[in-house]
Amino acid sequence: MRKDCDIWASLPVPAFLIGVNDAIVDVNSAGEGFLNASARTVSGLPIWDLISVETPIAEAFDKARTNRTPLFVNDVDVGPGSRAPLQCALQIAPLQGCPGHMILMITPRELAGRMTQSHSVKSAAQSAIGMAEMLAHEIKNPLAGITGAAQLLSMSLSKEDLELTDLIVAESRRIVKLLEQVEQFGNLSAPDKKPVNIHDVLDRARRSALLGFGAHMKIIEDYDPSLPLAYGDPDQLLQVVLNLLKNASEAADPKGGNIRIHSYFEHSFRLRRSDGTGQSLPLQVEIIDDGPGLPDKIRDDIFDPFVSGRENGTGLGLALVSKIISDHDGWISVSSVPGHTVFRLSLPRVPRGMQLEETS
Repeated sequence: MRKDCDIWASLPVPAFLIGVNDAIVDVNSAGEGFLNASARTVSGLPIWDLISVETPIAEAFDKARTNRTPLFVNDVDVGPGSRAPLQCALQIAPLQGCPGHMILMITPRELAGRMTQSHSVKSAAQSAIGMAEMLAHEIKNPLAGITGAAQLLSMSLSKEDLELTDLIVAESRRIVKLLEQVEQFGNLSAPDKKPVNIHDVLDRARRSALLGFGAHMKIIEDYDPSLPLAYGDPDQLLQVVLNLLKNASEAADPKGGNIRIHSYFEHSFRLRRSDGTGQSLPLQVEIIDDGPGLPDKIRDDIFDPFVSGRENGTGLGLALVSKIISDHDGWISVSSVPGHTVFRLSLPRVPRGMQLEETS
């Protein structure tokens, strides 16, 4: 029996033992993290009251119980209701020796797809760096000459012709600004990681936003005060949060909107790389807005360079955000429908050895 308990606790995915009345009998540690609740708290509660599945599944679940056959459901959005859902695969099977009891395992699919996307983003970012280095000297210097010549010409032109020189100057400066933004990929130094109170970073970003681009927004704090210290570069993490707040503010109605900054701890969130190594990312920060949402055509590529949902956007802000989070060995994901867009940052906590050094 002890061996069975050890196996149950060691399962790396959320797993639930469900009784004859669809009530939770037991949940493993990964399942507790998924629900953000203890096994004692959820024991006896109906499973479908705690977990939302985009596809109606209760009837198929009952049929699998009656026929004592396994059930597999792939690529469905699953969530505990309190957070944005993840695309998952569901594995359901009857428990041998216990009639009417079923085992439900939830395997998030988001990580596998985003791992490939993360690699693509890095490759695309490297291409952007190479392009910037090649074009910066060849384009920025001539543009400076064109801008200077246009300004000299404007001194002797009539008011009607000044529109043309003003256009040349404005467009030249716009192109230079675009090149400078692309160059940020190459100029961004490696993060200077140290213990960071993530709420200090969030507060700095919130205050800055309310004094500038987000003055028309209502920014709500929803923090877990018990969150341990993160491990990262506070200035770079500030840049990430400011960028996400700016995007949400610019996408909102000019009359204003709501942004909620939500922090919480999810001890079961772990990123496993292709080389077999893993990284625990228990610190979660969500930037949630009630704007129009991401356009369908760019939702899957939103972290790629030059992909933007705004008419005059460069498409470099979120690519830079993705690069910074990747350099922190963290994770960023997005879930978006009209009226509810969630950017989720998953970050590592301070290593245990460093925690001991800090407290000694």
